[in-house]
Amino acid sequence: MAFSLTQLSDAQSALAAPLFADVAGDIDVSFEFFPPKTEKMEETLWESVETLAPLGPRFVSVTYGAGGSTRERTHQTVARIARETSIPAAAHLTCVDATRAEIDEVAREYWAAGVRHIVALRGDPPRAGERFATHPGGYENAADLVKGLKRIAPFEVSVAAYPECHPDSEHAAADLDNLRAKIDAGADRAITQFFHEPETFFRFRDAVARTGIDAEIVPGIMPVSTFAAVKRMSAMCGTAVPDWMARLFEGLEDHAAARQLVAATIAAELCRKLYAGGVRHFHFYTLNRAELAYAICHLLGKRPVKAEAGLEAAA
Repeated sequence: MAFSLTQLSDAQSALAAPLFADVAGDIDVSFEFFPPKTEKMEETLWESVETLAPLGPRFVSVTYGAGGSTRERTHQTVARIARETSIPAAAHLTCVDATRAEIDEVAREYWAAGVRHIVALRGDPPRAGERFATHPGGYENAADLVKGLKRIAPFEVSVAAYPECHPDSEHAAADLDNLRAKIDAGADRAITQFFHEPETFFRFRDAVARTGIDAEIVPGIMPVSTFAAVKRMSAMCGTAVPDWMARLFEGLEDHAAARQLVAATIAAELCRKLYAGGVRHFHFYTLNRAELAYAICHLLGKRPVKAEAGLEAAA
């Protein structure tokens, strides 16, 4: 096979450059957790918080189950992070199966607990296969929820964005209109659904810019160590899985450590390309495990900061 002079030059440059040499560590990171169901899961979650805290995350968020199914556990987890650490804690809040008054009360409880950041979401239907329906007396959608939160207190508010279009949206233009409504309602930034190729994010970022939206768009990164999990979660949110990913995971079903290395490599390379495209804030969906996210942050040049930015004993 013959190579052009340009291809040879590019290959020589790539071979000469040290691994991740173009990444300067000048990034912000944030991490998402879900509320634990058991004592063992709580231990794992807190070990992950302790591991990632020294990286000085911009914030950590805790998810909220459909229909408020994890409402109390979410509140307890977020309140503990706010109480026992110096990491800014963000609580997910949805519109599902609750009145405005009920959601407003939850928001006030978060404010009273010292939580100043809410991830405002429409939320998924509480029963699989159903379409979302506004609860009687509830918030209509995420934009409506953002307006309500801003009336209650000066919360910092993040919302969701969908590089490959939300499954319930009629088309991409409608999806962008919905994002604009959330930003116009007062949201400070949008965090994207996870995706697998950098071009997906760049195309979306360009489309957002063309609409005149100038809010921060933060890519959501999902480092998943099994291909079965990748396919399952991607199918749930309409995320395309590239063919090359199946090839990279092929034959590793019985090799957990090798899968972990492959997953870290895939996600780190995605982040490196996003960094080259100007991204400086990465939001990691940790699945309550720290190892992959920590390794990727390390490759991106993110190092532990001073101790006071991590965990502190409760007074």
